[in-house]
Amino acid sequence: MRWQTTAILALLLALFGGFYYVYEVRLGPGREEAAARKGRVFAADTKDVTALELKRQGETVRLKRDGEQWALLEPVRARGSRPAVDETLANVLTAKIDREIDPNPKSPADFGLDKPAAELRLTLKDGKTVGLTLGAKNPTGVWVYAREQGKPAVFVLGESVLRDATRPVADFRDRTVLAFDAKDVTGFEVTLPEETLVAERADGGWRLTRPAALAADSETIGEFLDKLAAQKVRDFVADGPFSTATYGLDRPVRVTIHTGRDKERASRTLLLGRVDAAKKGVYAMRPGESSVLLLPEDAAKLVPRNVAVLRNKVLVAVDRDKLGKLEIESPKGMVTAARENDQWKLVAPQPLPADQVEVGAVLSKLRDLRAQGFLSEDARAIPRYLARPQVRLTLTEQGKGGATTVLLAPSPETRGGVPVAYAAIDGKGPVVLVDAKALGELARSANDLRDRRLLGELTPRDVKRVRVRAGGQTAVLERKGENEWRLVEPTKGAANGAKVDDLLYALRALRWKEVVAPEGQDAARWGVDAPTLEVALFRGDGGEIATVLVGKREGDLAYVRTKAQPAVYSVEGRLLGPPPKVPEDFKG
Repeated sequence: MRWQTTAILALLLALFGGFYYVYEVRLGPGREEAAARKGRVFAADTKDVTALELKRQGETVRLKRDGEQWALLEPVRARGSRPAVDETLANVLTAKIDREIDPNPKSPADFGLDKPAAELRLTLKDGKTVGLTLGAKNPTGVWVYAREQGKPAVFVLGESVLRDATRPVADFRDRTVLAFDAKDVTGFEVTLPEETLVAERADGGWRLTRPAALAADSETIGEFLDKLAAQKVRDFVADGPFSTATYGLDRPVRVTIHTGRDKERASRTLLLGRVDAAKKGVYAMRPGESSVLLLPEDAAKLVPRNVAVLRNKVLVAVDRDKLGKLEIESPKGMVTAARENDQWKLVAPQPLPADQVEVGAVLSKLRDLRAQGFLSEDARAIPRYLARPQVRLTLTEQGKGGATTVLLAPSPETRGGVPVAYAAIDGKGPVVLVDAKALGELARSANDLRDRRLLGELTPRDVKRVRVRAGGQTAVLERKGENEWRLVEPTKGAANGAKVDDLLYALRALRWKEVVAPEGQDAARWGVDAPTLEVALFRGDGGEIATVLVGKREGDLAYVRTKAQPAVYSVEGRLLGPPPKVPEDFKG
C-alpha cells in the first residue's frame, strides 16, 4: 500500500473518531436531556423552584423552600413535607403536553378553565414565575385540560398533575413529630405533674440528674429515643384551638430533647395531652405552633413516668474478661472456680476441670439479673431483708484484692403474680426485688459446674488408630490421609469411614449425668467388669489417648468408665447409639 493511501486512511479515522467524541461524548448528554425535555410545559427542574402556590376552590396553599426543607405558609404555618412537595413538583415539571386542543379558545368554560380546578404558580431561583391553570378532565378522565400562565392555548396533560395539585393540605405537612437523630441526643427532660426527670449522656452511657443522681438504663433510654424519633402525626386535629384544655394540653406532659452541647445545644419540645380512647390516639402540640396533633396512642405509653423506669436496673456489672475467681455458697454447698489462662477450673471443694459453658452461664445469668423494684438505695436495709441469704456469690477481679458479693434470699412478695426474691450487693446495696428463678439458677454445686465431658477435649482428627471390641469380636482401624480409614484387623480392606467418624464424634459428645460409683465399686452392678463395648483410641505414634468401656444399659441410661479412671458414670444411651456389630459395621 502506498504511503499516500495510508495517510488518507489515518486522516479519515482521526476525523471519524473526533466526530464520534464530539457528537456522542461531549454533546450526547445534552442531546439526551433535550430529548427528555421535549414536550414538557416547563423547562425548569425541581431544584430550581423556591416557592410553590396552589389555588384550589376556596383554598390557597403556599410553600417556601427553607434550606433543604419546605415551610408551609398558608393556610397554616407549619413544617412542610419535603417528599410530598418534591413529588408534586416533579410531576408538574416533567408533565408533557399530549396534544394542543385549541390555540385560542373562544369559550374557556368549555374546558372548565373559567372556574379552574387548580392554579399552580412556581417561583424559580432567578426570581421568575411560571404557572399552570388546570380545568376539567376530558370525557375519558385520563387527561385534564390546561393552559400555561399568560398564554391562551389549551392543551391536555396527564390527569396525575391535577391529582397532585389538589392533594389535601395535610399531605403537604411534615408528619414527623420531633425531627432528631437518637444518636445525636445529649440529654432530655420529661416534666410530669408530680416531678421532672432529667437524663444526660455521660461516658458513653446515661445518668439521671433529677430528681436524684443515679445511673440510668441505657437500653431503656435508647429504646425510648428510637421510638420517639420514629413517631408520625396521625392527624392534624385543629389549628389555633380556642381552648387547649379540650385536648388536655393546658397541663401537658412536656418532653424536651437536647442535641449538641454548649453553644451547639439545640432543643425540641413536645407537649402531650389526654388520650382519646375513641380515636386511639393522644393529643399533642409543639411550642410555638398553633396546631393540635393526634399521635398514635403508643406515643403516650413510651414516655417514662417515673425514676424507676429510667434508672439502671442491673444488679451487678459483670466483666467476664476481668474476673479471676467466682465463689458460690448455697444449699448445694460451697464451690470455688478460678480462672487460669482464660480457662475456668474448680479449686474447691476439690480440684476438678470446670465446664466452661456452665460457669459462663452462671456469670451470664448474674450479669442479666435486673431489679424489678427498689426497696432501699443503700446497704441499711440489708439486715432487714437479707440477714440470712440463701445464695451468696463473690466475684473477684484478676490482680485485685477487693471482691463484690451478691446476696439473694426468698421473698414472700410477688410482682404481677410472679414470685420474686430479695437481692443486694453486700455492704453497698441497693436492696432490690429480682425474679425468684435466680435463686435456683445461681445456686450451683461443684457437680453442676465440673466438666462432664467423659473424654475432656478429645479432637477426632488426632485419632489415628481405633480398636473396637464388642460381641467377642475385635476390629482395628487406621486412618489413611485426612478422611479415609482402612480396616487392618481381623482382615485388611477398605473401612466404612462414616461409621468410624460417627463413633469418634459420639465419644467426644459424651457428657455424664451422675457419678454412680466414684471408686468403681460394685463394677458388676454397672456391667463395666464385662463391657458390652470397648473403644480404644491411639495417636499416630502409638500412644493411647483414651479407652472407653460401656457396661449395662438401663432404660435411657448407659454406664461407662474410662480405662484411666476407676469412676463409673451414667450417660444418655441415645448418644452412644446401638452397640455396633464388629467387624461387619466397619467394613467398607
